[in-house]
Amino acid sequence: MDDKLKLKSQVCFPIYALSREIVKHYRPFLDEIDITYPQYLAMMVLWENEPQTVNQIGDKLNLDNGTITPLLKRLAAKGFISRKRKSCDERVVEISLTESGKQLKSKAEKVPQKVVESMGVTPEDLMQLKAIVLKILDRAK
Repeated sequence: MDDKLKLKSQVCFPIYALSREIVKHYRPFLDEIDITYPQYLAMMVLWENEPQTVNQIGDKLNLDNGTITPLLKRLAAKGFISRKRKSCDERVVEISLTESGKQLKSKAEKVPQKVVESMGVTPEDLMQLKAIVLKILDRAK
């Protein structure tokens, strides 16, 4: 068998496995605040700046409308966000945080540190990894 086709020769597999492992570490902490990892990402986008349209949130998370819309509907059902069609263009849905969604931020602020501790790595290791990943992502565009 050609070495190029062996799993141990692939760069993508350990990155894929690491991604799954990191999300696994997030899960118990996000369960405590009743959101999933993709919902957590959407909430972070809104905590940074709101209101935003469905398309704006999807663009920031690299998710298409078919993926982001059900995710946002579930957050709305939990009472964390509100969805409102713009009066000037009813095709555009604007997303805002509810009071409950704003309050969730204080609980979520503890999650990153808990994840770092549960993974047993230093913040510096993660920053170095992030820098390499961002460099590759930037070149791939």
